[in-house]
Amino acid sequence: MRHQKKTIKLGRTAEHRKALLANQVCSLIEHQRIQTTLAKAKAVRPLAEKMVTLGKRGSIHARRTALATLRQKNAIKKLFDDIAPRSTERNGGYTRIVKLGQRKSDSAPMAFIEWVDAAPAIEEKAAEEKKAKRKAVEPGAKQKEPAPEPKEPASEETEPTPPPAEEPKPKTRKWFSRKSAEPKK
Repeated sequence: MRHQKKTIKLGRTAEHRKALLANQVCSLIEHQRIQTTLAKAKAVRPLAEKMVTLGKRGSIHARRTALATLRQKNAIKKLFDDIAPRSTERNGGYTRIVKLGQRKSDSAPMAFIEWVDAAPAIEEKAAEEKKAKRKAVEPGAKQKEPAPEPKEPASEETEPTPPPAEEPKPKTRKWFSRKSAEPKK
């Protein structure tokens, strides 16, 4: 029976799994939101929440414990300086998993994992900027400027360019000797 065996193995050795999860948590800390498979997101969540709990403690021992797990100083700094202070009022549940549907190539279930207390998503800001740019461009487009006058070519005679070479005909490929694969003329 599998009672109280909490580790999600992800089909990897223990060392590979620890490295994968540490890298995923570091990416989550750096980018605030990552897209991954649902199984990996569910495996990353407990580790990410433990790191935030260490960040809320703020002691040297907590910082060294987090560094031993994640192994990236810049991620630890951002965790302790930015992410943990945002979550001081919260007693857990620092991350959210949003299901996205299935990946096109292999139909693996995909998900976003993100911080609950994070600022609004970056995509929304990008969409607002595009709308603002469009509005700024439209009034300018209505005002027509006089077209620049075409310049006359120099009176110097230049050598005429040779006519373009004939393009080679595409090779006909027969797929399992079917006659229908030949191009129609």
